[in-house]
Amino acid sequence: MTAPRRLIVAITGATGTVFGVRLLEMLQDTDVETHLIMSRWAARTLVLETSCTVEQVEALATRVYPLTDQGAAVSSGSFLTLGMVVVPCSMRTLAAIAHGLGDNLIHRAADVILKERRKLVLAVREAPLSDIHLENMLKLSRMGVVICPPMPAFYNKPESVDDLVNYTAARLLDQLGIHLDVRNRWTGMRQAGAR
Repeated sequence: MTAPRRLIVAITGATGTVFGVRLLEMLQDTDVETHLIMSRWAARTLVLETSCTVEQVEALATRVYPLTDQGAAVSSGSFLTLGMVVVPCSMRTLAAIAHGLGDNLIHRAADVILKERRKLVLAVREAPLSDIHLENMLKLSRMGVVICPPMPAFYNKPESVDDLVNYTAARLLDQLGIHLDVRNRWTGMRQAGAR
């Protein structure tokens, strides 16, 4: 018997909630179950930055958990997952994960991913970065966490902000071993020049 392919997706209050929404949209027609946790500030930022409602985003996920539900399935290591992505990841969430604080379900789920040695990907969003931010990132990177800020790429000649968002969401999924067929993957300098 094989376990279902499950991914924990957390959206926090940093700017860039569109990346989390797009990642969920991309996984809609796949065999990956998405288990969503949104922070209070994620809900506020989502409404400010996008035309989506919280209910619309929650409908994209296979399962949704309240931030305060410390007894949720994702708070146990026996709940098998491919890993977890926090997109976007606020500096508060980064710090809580780096220091083992489990005061909400996002922090607890990330702590479980770390202790079980599963893949944790943080799409950190802040600029400029302070020494504290950098030290927290380095600490987690040394534990095997993938620090993957949502950086745009221009070699694929994006034509819209939507192209940039798609690229970033696909790259985050790549880090978790979920490789979707997206256009404009890098094929090398010769092929790019031939276009």
